[in-house]
Amino acid sequence: MIALVDVNNFYVSCERVFAPDILTCPVVVLSNNDGCVIARSNEAKALGITMGKPFFQIEYLIAKENLKVFSSNYTLYGDMSARVMEALTYFSREVEVYSIDEAFLSLDLEGKEKLRFQTLPDKAQDIKQKIYQWTGLPVSIGIAPNKTLAKIANRFAKQKRLGVFEMTDEGVTDSILKEMPVGDVWGIGYRSALKLRNLGIENAYKLKLLDRRHARKLLTVTGARIVEELGGTSCLPLELAPPPKKNICCSRSFGVLVESFDEIKDALDSYLTNAGLNMRKNNLTARAVTVFLSTNRFAKTEQYSNSITISLANATNSTRELREWTRKGLERVFKKGYKYKKVGVILQGLEPETAETIRLFHENKYQKDKNLMAAMDTIIQKFGRESITIGVRKEEKSWLMKSERKSNRYTTCLKEILQIIK
Repeated sequence: MIALVDVNNFYVSCERVFAPDILTCPVVVLSNNDGCVIARSNEAKALGITMGKPFFQIEYLIAKENLKVFSSNYTLYGDMSARVMEALTYFSREVEVYSIDEAFLSLDLEGKEKLRFQTLPDKAQDIKQKIYQWTGLPVSIGIAPNKTLAKIANRFAKQKRLGVFEMTDEGVTDSILKEMPVGDVWGIGYRSALKLRNLGIENAYKLKLLDRRHARKLLTVTGARIVEELGGTSCLPLELAPPPKKNICCSRSFGVLVESFDEIKDALDSYLTNAGLNMRKNNLTARAVTVFLSTNRFAKTEQYSNSITISLANATNSTRELREWTRKGLERVFKKGYKYKKVGVILQGLEPETAETIRLFHENKYQKDKNLMAAMDTIIQKFGRESITIGVRKEEKSWLMKSERKSNRYTTCLKEILQIIK
């Protein structure tokens, strides 16, 4: 059997772990630059706040309904996610991390567990209680013979506030599928749903009855597998090893429009440092680097955007070396007279570090770079990403994202840990 473990209202729940006084308040989390709503508590949903709602349209609810608003804090969310995923390995040897707040795992009763638990839902309830005890995060768990039905079972558990739901009875499964719009089935996109509705297939039950060959023509091989899984067959195995990264992108919208080349260059250096750290963490090197920048596409002024890709003679994961190329790229695409909203860097052509070829020239210099990067990564791991950087560090950073309501990084930054005041 497959279980899908999903953290309820993940971003909101992460904020509530460290602020128990808002457990019953309506809470929302905003997107980058405090633009629009990307996460809502059940209380906020009851107020009619929809996903993607611009913040300025709900700001009046702060005073009227005691609405609590947070800027997105991805450092905190990433660390809390890692804790949940690590905890799940205690209950199953096979865990597929599907997203920041979801994971599939194989669920069976083995050995002494048969004495502790009578059924799989009993074990799932124990997992739910333990995750909450260890991390403070509430989860819902759907159990089924395959991943597609586990996804639907989890959705049903959330809707009915059951916490845990097992979908194995064929009669119960069919009744749930009849109530589910075909567009809500996992893996069925907007265009595929439109095709199916035009053929009279409005719900998941009718999709289940679709002829397999017809399903393959309409929805390709992936869609045919989904149809098979709706019928109870397991076609999508757990992916226990994440697929190798094809590229690494780091980009942010600026908190204010930026016109100065030096400020954009500082922002690009910061993003490259993060991308390089991520690349080395995965023991990868890059064979090409892309730099892009753009103005505010929503403004009524003249627009400009451009990008450039530079192929490297030798694959590298040295931030210092990549910095030379990104700066040359920025000089090529930057134009004076425009106010820019965004800049970013993409590391491409990623390959394992072990596949590096020996350099004919400057091998000693590159080896020194590798030692420097190793020392930098050790310092960053111990003291945080802001503890060291390449080049001159400026205290004033007008290009930083707007995040006026950001909570502390309670679990990753010593200066921001939770304090108990007598």
